[in-house]
Amino acid sequence: MLNLKSVIKRLFPVLGVLLTFLVQVALPDSSLHPASKHHYYEGLLLILLGIALVFFVLSLFIKKIREGLTEKGPFLLGAAGLVIAINLATAKFALLPVIFFPSYNNILAIFIEQTALLGKCVWYSFRLLLLGVFWGVTTGFATGVCLGFSKKVYYWINPYIKLIGPIPATAWIPLVLTTFPTPFGASVFIIALAVWFPVQLMTSSGIQNTSKVYFEVGKTLGAGTFFQVFKIAVPAALPNIFQGVFNGICAAFIALMTAEMFGAKYGIGWYISYQKAMMMYAGVYAGLILIALFCTVIITALFKVRKRVLGWQKGLIKW
Repeated sequence: MLNLKSVIKRLFPVLGVLLTFLVQVALPDSSLHPASKHHYYEGLLLILLGIALVFFVLSLFIKKIREGLTEKGPFLLGAAGLVIAINLATAKFALLPVIFFPSYNNILAIFIEQTALLGKCVWYSFRLLLLGVFWGVTTGFATGVCLGFSKKVYYWINPYIKLIGPIPATAWIPLVLTTFPTPFGASVFIIALAVWFPVQLMTSSGIQNTSKVYFEVGKTLGAGTFFQVFKIAVPAALPNIFQGVFNGICAAFIALMTAEMFGAKYGIGWYISYQKAMMMYAGVYAGLILIALFCTVIITALFKVRKRVLGWQKGLIKW
């Protein structure tokens, strides 16, 4: 027996995309906006409409899809309403300054017509982010383990970390650019510095908060220092370490975008800065969308890893 309320909720995504498409084709764009040669936005909406219809049909037979659509349907309809409102305020009635708020068609045109350049920028940013995060996590983890496990290291080093750590990594850019021989190396260092502090802070905190009973039992059974660190302290601190990595990744994106605006040849941050300087705000919004997608993919992947490593904490932190 079909649940009518559930069916209506599952139809919300189809209804939302259909309304968005009808608004786009029924109302002409304002003459103040540059005319687009191609109808990229309409094409995207037709693709989304087809996907929404496919998922609705599948929901009739697959329980997991049915439950997902029932839950997300109202939200997707609301999102479609927001998209329509922005379209009306920009492309249709030009209620907002045209130069700063381009139409959807002009933004999508950037993705289609500058695919090669955007792909190169994404690869450059990914390489920079990967190197910066690797060195930041590695040094942050090593520093955090030393601070958390050794009272002597904590006594001598922690006051300096308290002094230097809270300073935003981007504040060091003028000094780092003059110290490093290449802008690329300077950018890697800035990103690593942004990641290092939250990782070492959460790692040391997690180790210090580990119950002393575990260490006493380990010593009683003959565990050496290496065993106590990597078999007792680190596993117990893993939730804190992952939290530090997540915070570090968010800080890394801020550092990445800022660092790329100073001397970089390519990258998403460089692309946004270049498009802004040229007063081409459709490109600016395209860059912002890329950042959002880029960050979402990486954070989602990290949560997948965290879910497998810390299965016992399932449901405590969601993304």
